[in-house]
Amino acid sequence: MTPMSGVELESLAALDAWLGSGQSLTGTSVQSVDLRGLAPAVLAAGVNGTIFLGCDLDPGVEGQLIEAGALVFPQLPDLPFDPYRGGLYIPEELYTGLEAGYEHTLDFTVYRWWQGVGNHPSLRADLAMTLHDHAVLDALGDLDLRGAIGVMGGHRFERDHPIYRETALLGRDLAAAGHTVLTGGGPGLMEAAALGAALVGTAHDLADALDALAAHPSFVPDVTGWAGAGFEVRRRSQLSGPSLGIPTWLYGHEPPNVFSRQVAKFFSNALREDALLRLADAGVIYLPGAAGTVQEIFQAVTPRYYASGDDVPPLVFVDSHHWTHVLPAWPLVSALAEGRPLARRIHLCDTVAEAALFLADAAA
Repeated sequence: MTPMSGVELESLAALDAWLGSGQSLTGTSVQSVDLRGLAPAVLAAGVNGTIFLGCDLDPGVEGQLIEAGALVFPQLPDLPFDPYRGGLYIPEELYTGLEAGYEHTLDFTVYRWWQGVGNHPSLRADLAMTLHDHAVLDALGDLDLRGAIGVMGGHRFERDHPIYRETALLGRDLAAAGHTVLTGGGPGLMEAAALGAALVGTAHDLADALDALAAHPSFVPDVTGWAGAGFEVRRRSQLSGPSLGIPTWLYGHEPPNVFSRQVAKFFSNALREDALLRLADAGVIYLPGAAGTVQEIFQAVTPRYYASGDDVPPLVFVDSHHWTHVLPAWPLVSALAEGRPLARRIHLCDTVAEAALFLADAAA
């Protein structure tokens, strides 16, 4: 059989299908799959050059795989997360245990672990986090996100704030136009955009959701009630729109919102920001925000500044007072853009409706 280099088998069903087709495992990767009882079939398929990442193995099988030419990455003990996970998170997974309080969820447990190792770094912890973030990046690479639009903005805006409602409408309109809505995955305006995208079906569902969420406006001081209100909306509504949240445990004080269809959560904020802005190939909208949003502005501006062609994804800034007086990023961005293709692809406006119109014109 011809070796199939680069093939990744990340579930028992995928492995069974592959073995059933009679193809060799040579050159493939098998990730986080329970292989107990399957050693004879796996070895018979040929494993020279096969990479096994965090798989469950019967006693003695690891040595047989290595002897047959495989590279085996063992499971790492005493971790609250799977560093070899085969896919992205979903909100229900991150909030497993919420009924007992947020402090009992997977999300908070991993954050608490990160806080501990952050003060006492070690090779074991660094390796685990690196493997985990590589697995998340790999899972992102499996998605078709062409036409994705990033919506960036502050996490402190509460659910009853007017701009929260406007941002939810923006997310709904972007999803209705066929865009995947990308956000930083947290609360505030990130949640609002994900909510709108999730409830792209009917205006009535979105209006009801906004009214219900406004009764529990902030994750401070009660993350459990805040997230619970979100899950109650999920239970009552038909969530259909495409959205992706990309948060980080570096900002673990910002809990992930429950409306992103999938969640790519990282330990490394540098990897997280790079993925978030790189995947937003149809443009980025910057709503009012603080330090994190400002970082995302200039991280997106830099490659666009050096771009030589006209195919520069647009950047739209909403709220001229905020971006020219409160945090005057716009004057610097426009000065950098002068005389470059970027100058035609940036826009400052005062409403989310204007932002959506500019993006539509830019895509035409």
